[in-house]
Amino acid sequence: MKIITWNVNGIRAALGKNALDWAFEQQPDALCLQEVKARPEQLNDEQRSQLKLPFAWNPAQRPGYSGVATFFKEQPDEIVIGMGGEQFDVEGRVIQTVGAGCRLFNIYFPNGQRGQERVDYKLGFYSHLLSLCDALHKRGESIIITGDFNTAHMPIDLKNPKENVKTSGFLPEEREWVQKFLDHGFVDVYRHLYPDKVEYTWWTYRLNARQRGIGWRLDYFLVSEKLLPHVKDVIIHEKVMGSDHCPVELVLV
Repeated sequence: MKIITWNVNGIRAALGKNALDWAFEQQPDALCLQEVKARPEQLNDEQRSQLKLPFAWNPAQRPGYSGVATFFKEQPDEIVIGMGGEQFDVEGRVIQTVGAGCRLFNIYFPNGQRGQERVDYKLGFYSHLLSLCDALHKRGESIIITGDFNTAHMPIDLKNPKENVKTSGFLPEEREWVQKFLDHGFVDVYRHLYPDKVEYTWWTYRLNARQRGIGWRLDYFLVSEKLLPHVKDVIIHEKVMGSDHCPVELVLV
Protein backbone atom coordinates (compact mmCIF):
# COMPACT_ATOMS: atom_id res chain seq x y z
CA MET A 1 0.00 0.00 0.00
CA LYS A 2 1.33 3.40 -0.97
CA ILE A 3 0.19 6.81 0.35
CA ILE A 4 1.59 10.09 -0.95
CA THR A 5 1.13 13.45 0.72
CA TRP A 6 1.90 16.79 -0.94
CA ASN A 7 1.14 20.42 -0.20
CA VAL A 8 0.73 21.67 -3.76
CA ASN A 9 0.31 25.38 -2.91
CA GLY A 10 -2.61 25.74 -5.33
CA ILE A 11 -3.88 22.80 -7.35
CA ARG A 12 -4.63 24.88 -10.43
CA ALA A 13 -1.06 26.18 -10.48
CA ALA A 14 0.25 22.63 -9.96
CA LEU A 15 -1.87 21.31 -12.81
CA GLY A 16 -0.69 24.17 -15.00
CA LYS A 17 2.88 22.93 -14.45
CA ASN A 18 1.83 19.28 -15.00
CA ALA A 19 3.25 18.71 -11.52
CA LEU A 20 0.63 16.15 -10.53
CA ASP A 21 1.56 13.86 -13.42
CA TRP A 22 4.40 12.53 -11.26
CA ALA A 23 2.08 11.76 -8.35
CA PHE A 24 -0.48 9.84 -10.43
CA GLU A 25 2.29 7.95 -12.25
CA GLN A 26 3.31 6.47 -8.87
CA GLN A 27 -0.11 4.74 -8.77
CA PRO A 28 -0.72 5.51 -5.09
CA ASP A 29 -3.53 3.89 -3.15
CA ALA A 30 -4.17 7.34 -1.70
CA LEU A 31 -2.90 10.77 -2.70
CA CYS A 32 -3.40 13.47 -0.08
CA LEU A 33 -3.10 17.06 -1.30
CA GLN A 34 -3.11 20.14 0.90
CA GLU A 35 -3.55 23.85 0.22
CA VAL A 36 -5.48 23.18 -2.97
CA LYS A 37 -6.91 26.74 -2.86
CA ALA A 38 -9.88 25.92 -5.08
CA ARG A 39 -13.22 24.18 -5.33
CA PRO A 40 -13.49 21.26 -7.77
CA GLU A 41 -16.04 23.14 -9.87
CA GLN A 42 -13.40 25.85 -10.47
CA LEU A 43 -11.28 23.42 -12.48
CA ASN A 44 -11.71 23.55 -16.24
CA ASP A 45 -12.11 20.45 -18.41
CA GLU A 46 -8.41 20.23 -19.21
CA GLN A 47 -7.49 20.44 -15.53
CA ARG A 48 -10.09 17.82 -14.60
CA SER A 49 -8.71 15.47 -17.24
CA GLN A 50 -5.39 15.45 -15.39
CA LEU A 51 -7.00 14.02 -12.23
CA LYS A 52 -6.53 10.28 -12.70
CA LEU A 53 -8.32 9.02 -9.58
CA PRO A 54 -11.69 9.62 -7.88
CA PHE A 55 -11.51 12.03 -4.97
CA ALA A 56 -13.00 13.63 -1.89
CA TRP A 57 -12.59 17.40 -1.62
CA ASN A 58 -12.88 19.79 1.31
CA PRO A 59 -12.54 23.43 0.25
CA ALA A 60 -12.43 26.34 2.66
CA GLN A 61 -15.40 28.68 2.83
CA ARG A 62 -13.01 31.53 2.03
CA PRO A 63 -12.24 31.52 -1.71
CA GLY A 64 -8.70 30.74 -2.83
CA TYR A 65 -7.59 29.62 0.63
CA SER A 66 -6.51 26.38 2.31
CA GLY A 67 -8.46 23.25 1.27
CA VAL A 68 -7.55 19.57 1.03
CA ALA A 69 -8.31 16.78 -1.45
CA THR A 70 -7.81 13.03 -1.12
CA PHE A 71 -7.61 10.83 -4.22
CA PHE A 72 -8.08 7.08 -3.83
CA LYS A 73 -7.66 3.92 -5.91
CA GLU A 74 -10.40 2.02 -4.05
CA GLN A 75 -13.60 3.64 -2.81
CA PRO A 76 -13.25 4.15 0.98
CA ASP A 77 -15.73 2.50 3.32
CA GLU A 78 -16.39 5.93 4.80
CA ILE A 79 -15.49 9.53 3.98
CA VAL A 80 -15.70 12.20 6.68
CA ILE A 81 -15.27 15.87 5.78
CA GLY A 82 -13.74 17.85 8.64
CA MET A 83 -13.23 16.80 12.24
CA GLY A 84 -16.35 18.03 13.98
CA GLY A 85 -15.23 21.47 15.14
CA GLU A 86 -16.97 24.29 13.28
CA GLN A 87 -14.30 26.90 14.02
CA PHE A 88 -11.77 24.64 12.29
CA ASP A 89 -13.92 22.96 9.66
CA VAL A 90 -14.81 26.25 7.94
CA GLU A 91 -11.20 26.43 6.76
CA GLY A 92 -11.35 23.13 4.84
CA ARG A 93 -8.39 21.49 6.55
CA VAL A 94 -9.35 17.84 7.13
CA ILE A 95 -10.60 14.81 5.19
CA GLN A 96 -10.90 11.40 6.85
CA THR A 97 -11.09 8.25 4.73
CA VAL A 98 -11.68 4.84 6.27
CA GLY A 99 -10.63 1.59 4.59
CA ALA A 100 -8.05 -1.21 4.55
CA GLY A 101 -8.27 -1.45 8.31
CA CYS A 102 -7.32 2.11 9.17
CA ARG A 103 -8.51 5.73 9.21
CA LEU A 104 -6.45 8.14 7.11
CA PHE A 105 -6.47 11.82 8.08
CA ASN A 106 -5.37 14.20 5.30
CA ILE A 107 -4.68 17.48 7.11
CA TYR A 108 -3.46 20.97 6.33
CA PHE A 109 -2.58 22.27 9.79
CA PRO A 110 -2.93 26.02 10.37
CA ASN A 111 0.01 28.35 9.91
CA GLY A 112 0.72 30.57 12.93
CA GLN A 113 2.86 33.20 11.25
CA ARG A 114 0.20 35.90 11.09
CA GLY A 115 0.29 36.64 14.81
CA GLN A 116 -0.56 35.25 18.22
CA GLU A 117 -4.25 34.83 17.39
CA ARG A 118 -3.35 32.35 14.64
CA VAL A 119 -0.83 30.58 16.88
CA ASP A 120 -3.60 30.09 19.44
CA TYR A 121 -5.92 28.87 16.69
CA LYS A 122 -3.25 26.41 15.55
CA LEU A 123 -2.74 25.06 19.06
CA GLY A 124 -6.50 24.69 19.48
CA PHE A 125 -6.58 22.73 16.22
CA TYR A 126 -3.92 20.33 17.52
CA SER A 127 -5.84 19.91 20.77
CA HIS A 128 -9.16 19.18 19.07
CA LEU A 129 -7.55 16.65 16.73
CA LEU A 130 -5.74 14.85 19.54
CA SER A 131 -8.95 14.52 21.56
CA LEU A 132 -10.63 13.00 18.50
CA CYS A 133 -7.73 10.60 17.92
CA ASP A 134 -7.68 9.57 21.59
CA ALA A 135 -11.35 8.60 21.30
CA LEU A 136 -10.72 6.67 18.06
CA HIS A 137 -7.76 4.84 19.60
CA LYS A 138 -9.89 4.00 22.63
CA ARG A 139 -12.38 2.20 20.41
CA GLY A 140 -9.60 0.25 18.72
CA GLU A 141 -9.07 2.14 15.46
CA SER A 142 -5.73 2.33 13.66
CA ILE A 143 -4.92 5.84 12.41
CA ILE A 144 -2.60 7.46 9.90
CA ILE A 145 -2.25 11.24 10.08
CA THR A 146 -0.54 12.90 7.15
CA GLY A 147 -0.18 16.32 5.65
CA ASP A 148 1.51 19.65 6.20
CA PHE A 149 1.90 19.98 9.98
CA ASN A 150 3.34 23.51 9.68
CA THR A 151 5.67 22.60 12.55
CA ALA A 152 9.21 21.24 12.65
CA HIS A 153 9.31 18.91 15.64
CA MET A 154 13.03 18.78 16.50
CA PRO A 155 16.15 20.85 15.71
CA ILE A 156 17.21 18.24 13.13
CA ASP A 157 14.03 19.05 11.21
CA LEU A 158 15.12 22.50 10.02
CA LYS A 159 18.33 24.04 8.77
CA ASN A 160 18.60 26.92 11.25
CA PRO A 161 16.92 25.95 14.55
CA LYS A 162 18.64 28.52 16.78
CA GLU A 163 17.59 31.39 14.52
CA ASN A 164 13.95 30.22 14.49
CA VAL A 165 13.15 29.54 18.15
CA LYS A 166 10.77 32.53 18.15
CA THR A 167 9.33 31.78 14.70
CA SER A 168 5.94 30.11 14.35
CA GLY A 169 6.58 26.64 13.03
CA PHE A 170 9.31 26.05 15.62
CA LEU A 171 7.84 27.64 18.74
CA PRO A 172 8.21 25.49 21.88
CA GLU A 173 4.44 25.32 22.36
CA GLU A 174 3.93 24.12 18.77
CA ARG A 175 6.64 21.49 19.04
CA GLU A 176 5.15 20.35 22.34
CA TRP A 177 1.86 19.51 20.61
CA VAL A 178 3.63 17.32 18.05
CA GLN A 179 5.29 15.55 20.97
CA LYS A 180 1.91 15.05 22.63
CA PHE A 181 0.75 13.03 19.63
CA LEU A 182 3.84 10.83 20.00
CA ASP A 183 3.04 10.44 23.70
CA HIS A 184 -0.52 9.41 22.82
CA GLY A 185 0.20 6.33 20.74
CA PHE A 186 1.55 7.76 17.47
CA VAL A 187 4.93 7.28 15.79
CA ASP A 188 6.66 9.74 13.44
CA VAL A 189 7.63 6.94 11.09
CA TYR A 190 10.20 8.87 9.05
CA ARG A 191 12.15 9.78 12.16
CA HIS A 192 11.64 6.26 13.56
CA LEU A 193 13.26 4.77 10.45
CA TYR A 194 15.87 7.48 9.96
CA PRO A 195 16.75 8.96 13.38
CA ASP A 196 19.78 10.91 12.13
CA LYS A 197 18.87 11.67 8.53
CA VAL A 198 18.58 15.31 7.47
CA GLU A 199 16.00 15.92 4.75
CA TYR A 200 13.48 18.70 4.28
CA THR A 201 10.04 18.95 2.71
CA TRP A 202 9.55 22.74 2.47
CA TRP A 203 11.71 25.63 1.33
CA THR A 204 10.82 29.30 1.13
CA TYR A 205 10.77 30.68 -2.40
CA ARG A 206 13.07 33.47 -1.21
CA LEU A 207 16.87 33.57 -1.49
CA ASN A 208 17.20 30.33 -3.49
CA ALA A 209 16.58 28.41 -0.27
CA ARG A 210 15.85 25.09 -1.96
CA GLN A 211 18.99 25.18 -4.07
CA ARG A 212 21.01 26.12 -0.96
CA GLY A 213 19.51 23.36 1.18
CA ILE A 214 17.84 25.72 3.64
CA GLY A 215 14.59 23.97 4.46
CA TRP A 216 12.22 22.56 7.05
CA ARG A 217 10.63 19.12 7.47
CA LEU A 218 6.97 20.08 7.84
CA ASP A 219 5.21 17.17 6.09
CA TYR A 220 4.76 14.04 8.19
CA PHE A 221 3.24 10.61 8.54
CA LEU A 222 2.18 9.81 12.10
CA VAL A 223 0.83 6.27 12.48
CA SER A 224 -0.72 4.39 15.38
CA GLU A 225 1.86 2.28 17.18
CA LYS A 226 0.12 -0.95 16.20
CA LEU A 227 0.59 -0.09 12.50
CA LEU A 228 4.37 0.17 12.90
CA PRO A 229 5.07 -3.47 11.89
CA HIS A 230 3.39 -2.72 8.53
CA VAL A 231 5.59 0.29 7.73
CA LYS A 232 8.18 -0.54 5.07
CA ASP A 233 9.52 2.91 4.21
CA VAL A 234 8.98 6.66 4.16
CA ILE A 235 10.47 8.49 1.18
CA ILE A 236 10.96 12.25 0.92
CA HIS A 237 11.01 13.12 -2.79
CA GLU A 238 13.16 16.24 -2.56
CA LYS A 239 13.83 16.35 -6.31
CA VAL A 240 10.14 16.52 -7.32
CA MET A 241 9.27 20.10 -8.21
CA GLY A 242 5.97 21.94 -8.60
CA SER A 243 5.45 23.52 -5.18
CA ASP A 244 7.40 25.01 -2.28
CA HIS A 245 6.85 21.59 -0.65
CA CYS A 246 7.90 18.22 -2.02
CA PRO A 247 5.89 14.97 -1.88
CA VAL A 248 6.41 12.41 0.89
CA GLU A 249 5.52 8.74 0.41
CA LEU A 250 4.57 6.09 2.96
CA VAL A 251 4.94 2.43 1.94
CA LEU A 252 3.02 -0.17 3.96
CA VAL A 253 3.00 -3.96 3.68
